Amino acid sequence: MVAAFRAPRHSNSRLAEPVNQNFLANSDAVSCVLTLMSQPLNRIDTSLSLARQSGDAALIPYLTAGFPSPARTLALMEAIERGGADVLELGVPFSDPIADGPIIQKACAEALAAGTSLAGILDIVRQFRRRSQLPLVLFGAYNPFFHYGFAKFVTDAAAAGVDGILVPDLPLEESGEVEPVLRASGLHLIYLVAPTTPADRKHSIAKSAGGFIYYISVKGVTGQRSGAHFELEKPLGELRAVTQLPLAVGFGIGAPAQAAEVGAVADAAVVGSALVDLIGRNREAPDLTEQVEAYIRSMKEPLRGLRKGR
Repeated sequence: MVAAFRAPRHSNSRLAEPVNQNFLANSDAVSCVLTLMSQPLNRIDTSLSLARQSGDAALIPYLTAGFPSPARTLALMEAIERGGADVLELGVPFSDPIADGPIIQKACAEALAAGTSLAGILDIVRQFRRRSQLPLVLFGAYNPFFHYGFAKFVTDAAAAGVDGILVPDLPLEESGEVEPVLRASGLHLIYLVAPTTPADRKHSIAKSAGGFIYYISVKGVTGQRSGAHFELEKPLGELRAVTQLPLAVGFGIGAPAQAAEVGAVADAAVVGSALVDLIGRNREAPDLTEQVEAYIRSMKEPLRGLRKGR
């Protein structure tokens, strides 16, 4: 049997614990179980479970959709997959940054100026899905999703091949209306946890989260931090006490050694600003996609086998 994370409360995963006979005696409960079993396993769950089975820490790159242009996003996504990414966060550009540092802020501004839209991003996802099963998470402010029409967005995103969303300005207390809509379409709602998040709030987030929990490694915004040392064992230990979801760590990770440091204690490392910066600096290079593929491979390599026996 393939080793897997136990299905969280709101997961659409079929890898759940056995159901007792009293539960099955209830016809509504049986209907619920059959509905869950009929849903396909979310690609995020599958990919992170396979990484764990292989003893790898997963790599989750972030790419700003539409940067340096909408026409080049698909080729960059494919290069990231060839490099060995386990999940891809596709940033939805918005005019008002939430937690973005200067590199991603600039990329979002250029993407918007180039005409990037949520509808256009979903079209790129459809094209990508014709030849790839790499899990995709849309990462962005709530405003574009709300403006699109949230229920319509979820329907269209699921049909296009999106697997989850991460909305940094959607707090747990205001997610009650959107969670059921996402869950009904098989999409995960992924939450951020910060170093300043209180213990009781971590527990509440863990009960509602799906896919993985994204732990912010530092106080502040996104961006590369050369020579940064990450204090992760205590906060991740506290999270593992309240959830069996995979724990991903991001903010400040840009070099292979940093990815290895994070992967030694976390289930996944997220790289964003360093990748976006590489794309921005080399946008005119004829071998840009090859450079992106090589960079992703260099970040994934130290994560291979790093979690064996952990």
